Parts: sequence; structure tokens; C-alpha cells
Amino acid sequence: MAILVVLLVLLLTELGVSQTNDNDTNLLIGMFCGRNAVTSLPNFIKNRKTTLDEIRMQLLSKRIRFARSQALIAGDPVFATAQCRNYLSVDQCVTCFDVAVSKLINCTAANGYISYDNCFIRYEDFNEYYNDPYFLTDGSGLQYLSCGNQSSSQPTTFNQVVDIVLSNIRDATPKTFNFYVASTRQVISENATVYATAQCIENINQPICQTCMNSAYDKLNDCLPSTQGRFSDMACFARYSETPFFNDNQTIDITNVIKGHSSKLVAIVAAAIGGVALFILILVLWLLYRLRLRKKSKKTEQGPTDLNGAVHYSYKDLKLATNNFSKENVLGKGGFGEVFKAILDDKNIVAVKRIQVRHGGAKEEFENEVKLISNIHHRNLLRLLGWSSEGSHLLLVLEYMPNGSLDRFLWGAQRRTLNWNQRYEIIFGIARGLAHLHHEFHVKIVHRDIKSSNILLSDDLTPKIADFGLARFQPEDRSHVSTGFAGTLGYTAPEYVLHGILSDKVDTYSFGVVILEIISGRRSTEVRSFRSSNACWLLEDAWEMYENTKHISVIEETLNLNEYEREHVMKIIEIALLCTLSQASDRPAMSEVVSMLQEGRSLGKRQLTRPTFLRNEDRRIHIQAIQNQRT
Repeated sequence: MAILVVLLVLLLTELGVSQTNDNDTNLLIGMFCGRNAVTSLPNFIKNRKTTLDEIRMQLLSKRIRFARSQALIAGDPVFATAQCRNYLSVDQCVTCFDVAVSKLINCTAANGYISYDNCFIRYEDFNEYYNDPYFLTDGSGLQYLSCGNQSSSQPTTFNQVVDIVLSNIRDATPKTFNFYVASTRQVISENATVYATAQCIENINQPICQTCMNSAYDKLNDCLPSTQGRFSDMACFARYSETPFFNDNQTIDITNVIKGHSSKLVAIVAAAIGGVALFILILVLWLLYRLRLRKKSKKTEQGPTDLNGAVHYSYKDLKLATNNFSKENVLGKGGFGEVFKAILDDKNIVAVKRIQVRHGGAKEEFENEVKLISNIHHRNLLRLLGWSSEGSHLLLVLEYMPNGSLDRFLWGAQRRTLNWNQRYEIIFGIARGLAHLHHEFHVKIVHRDIKSSNILLSDDLTPKIADFGLARFQPEDRSHVSTGFAGTLGYTAPEYVLHGILSDKVDTYSFGVVILEIISGRRSTEVRSFRSSNACWLLEDAWEMYENTKHISVIEETLNLNEYEREHVMKIIEIALLCTLSQASDRPAMSEVVSMLQEGRSLGKRQLTRPTFLRNEDRRIHIQAIQNQRT
């Protein structure tokens, strides 16, 4: 029995299957149009529109997933609440909200409710339900259950796995700070994964959340052995599915909240199996375990084992996958080499970066880069999939980004196709990626070359910071390190260009410049047509406009912004200028920038001061001086 438990634990932790995220689906779970009558239909419709418009603005401006509002003008009061799932982007949240509103406005009662996979909206003519969702005046309770029409091929084991997942999220959700949990668990017999999430309304108390989660657990168990189920109540939402609907890196670690449940599946399976069945299962698991050991041993012979899942490829395989590194497959070129589109195993599209060997220490630097990237996992940082090092052939296998780099959308083939909300999400995503490098990783990492061409966009325009070839570790006990210049002029902080002083605030400066590029659609080195060629680049231009309270002119003319959006962009421009202050110590840390962007905070008591501007001639002189010092 002990052997069975050990083998099960090993397989539970190692046998994982990567699947495509399916959180774009948005099934209507239920809708309710109440019985409370309105006094004046025109007044009611006006008040309801006011509250829903205000909620939408809150979702966009505060970048939140829960909002409420009220309108009391001329009688027929409306109190409204809306909430989106926490695994959604703001764009997805607002899209779901708009779809829900388009259906809910057909209801002419004084109270109504609609629930989707991705969000819900509720409005009433009383506000007591804000803190007690079960407070009703028309006697109607709202509870919806939706089960899938496909059953599991191994119902006994599947039911046990789902029961564990549901019991875990039932117990954990009321104990989390935001009443939200997303979790996964392997189903070994089906080589599948169960994805589950639960969420209570943010403004209720823990007992109400627990009551709702108890109902969700009981009801969703009625769906089994269906491969998916959805539950929606006045106070909470819960869902499980074999099809992923949130990303793997969005799961919530509930091990500290739920104790004693992690081995429950093992105990159930071990207790349920006996005699011949037990012997056969042990034999099968032993064979699988031996096979995995053999594969692991083979990988050990190929290369280092401390690369967190990065696969070692042969140069021959990558040469074949890129069609002999043909020009037709070139995705881009940089100071450290070329990037090629490649197809592995006849189906998987990846990007292969070929590193140019320029000196004897190139291989060592390459291996450092591999170790660096393989340990970084964040949705806004480009993921390393594999590597190859044979002689002078140094290659990285990276995620393929179908939308290419950000600069294509700012002044390239896709110019002027991004609306403001998309631009903001890109700004916010870059900030989160940098904050992870600077503050959330076990060592502080300075990228050194943040620019628009090093920001890649996924198929849903999620930004991912790429090209860690210039990244450097910064010792925790030092505010900066002195190093030779490497980076891109127009994005680089003055203290780094002039004196080689490198700190995380160098990335902050570059990020501020990228913000201005995203907002203006101009290159950092572009000079306005009415200025002389020796005048000023984008940053200086933006600062002069800010000094004259005309920084609204920085915004790209083709962006069709409403009044709120213009105010929002003005705040972001101020944050960009704050990031580019002359003194590195005056610039905010990227963790603070994330908070400012997320909360829509202004500069507060901070005062912006004129940045240091380097003229073209100065840049050439200082760069030449640094190069002379290094030779």
C-alpha cells in the first residue's frame, strides 16, 4: 500500500497536460426579471442606465472586477451591482458586462439579475441586498445549475477527483481575502485535468459566502459524472470543467488554507482498490514510473537538469525546424542575433533565437541567460521552452507571439489599430512584468533594454517582455552597479548613458518612454515636423507640452477618446513623466507604478521636475567615451 501511495504522489505531481485556455467562452447561465413594479418607466430606465454606465466606467477606470452604483433621481431608485471573474482581463470583463446589459435592459421590472460564465449583473429598487444578497422583497430566490452533456469515460475516478476539487474550493473560498479561488487537479486515469473556480461577491461577509459555497458544492456534485458544471447563486458562482477556462499561472495556492485534504484522493483510491485490482494497478504504475525515470535519465545525459522544464534540443532538429534558418522564416533581428519562426514535431510553432558568438565568453553568457529565463515564469514575460548549445551554435527556443512586437502596432503595419483600452492593458502588463523582475523574483533582475520592439504581443494582445540577453542581476545590498553601456539610445536613462550606473530605475525610465510611445504613436527619437532636426525628441516634446498644460496634445490624433478616457490618458502621461525624472532615486519603483496604474492614482504630493535631455551630439560623445573606456 505504501508503494501505491508513493507512486500515486509521484504521478500526481509529474503527469501534467498543457491545454488551450478557453476563458473566452461566455455561456449564459440564467436570467431573472423580477415582479417589483416601477412607478414611472421613463424615470426607472433613466436611473438604471445611469447606474450601469457608472459601473462600466468604474470597471474601466479602476481596473477592477467588482463595482456597484445607485441612482435615486425622480423616484424609482436603482441599486446595481456587477462582478467579473478574477481570471479575466479588463477587456474581457467589460465585454461580458456589455453583453449582459444588452439583455438585461429588456427587463422593465424594478429588479433583475443575469449571470454568465464570466460575469453577473444585479439591480434592485432597494439597497439592503448590497451586504446580504439573499435579502429579497418579491419572495423569489435565484439559483441556477447548468451541467454539461458529456460524461466522463472513467466516472468513478473522475467523480472522486472532482469531489476533492469542489470540497477544496468550498472550504477555501470564504477564507481568501477576496473570496476567490482557482484550482486544478490531475485525473490520472484519463490523462486529463480538472479546472475549477469559485467566487463570492466581494462585499458580503464570510458566513454568507460559506453558505453559498456549501450550496455550490452540493449542487455541482449532482452534475457528476458530467465533465463540466456551473452553479450561480445570489452570493456566489462556481464552475468546474475538463476544458481549461483560465491560464495555468492564474491558479491560487490554497495549500495553506486547506490542510489535510491534499492526500484525500490517495486515501480514497487506496481504500477503494483491493485484491487483484490493486496488484494490477501497482504493476501499471510501476511500469509508468520506470518509463518516466528512463526519460528523465535521457534528458540528464542531454544537458543540465535545473532548467525548470526547458527542453534540450539538438542543433540538427532546430536547423530542420527553421528550414535551415531560411530568410523566409526570420521574425526579427537584434544586436545579439536573429529570431526565426520554427515548427517542432510538425505542429508546434515556436520562435528560435540564434545567438551570435562574438567572443570567447559568449557560451558562458548564453548558459547564464538560459538559467535566468528558465527560472522566470510570469504571464507578461516571454517563456523559454528549450535551448541548444553545440559548439558555436547557441540557440534559444521561445514562445511564438503571432502578433509580433509592439512597434508594429505603433508605427508599423498595424499602426492605429489599437484603441485606448488595449493600449492601457499593454502598459499595465509591461509594468507587471517589470515589477516581477525587480521585486517578486528571488533576485532583482534589471532588463537594461526595455523598448517597444522588445515587447511582444500574444494573439489576445497580452504583452510579454522579451530579449533577456542584456539582463543583469543586481545584488540586494547595492543600489546600483557600474557597467559598460548596453541598450538602445532614446530609451536609456541618463545616469546609465553618461556614467554607466545601472539600477532597476533604468528600466523604470525606459518604461516611461515606452508609455509615451504607446500614447502618442511616435518613436522616442522622432522629431515633430515643425521642429528643427536638432530640437527635441518625444520625451522633451511631452515635457514641454506638460509644462504648458497641453499634454493632451501628446495623444495620437486618431484615438477617438471620450471625456473620461482623455482624463485617464492625462494621468498616465504624468506617470510616464514621473518614471523619467532625472534623479533615479526620484523615480517610483515598478511595484509602485503598478499600484498607481491599477488604482488610477494621481501623482499626489509628488512634483514633476524637468528631465535631463541628451542632445544627439551629447549622446554620440558620451557613448564614444564609454566605448573608449572599455577598450
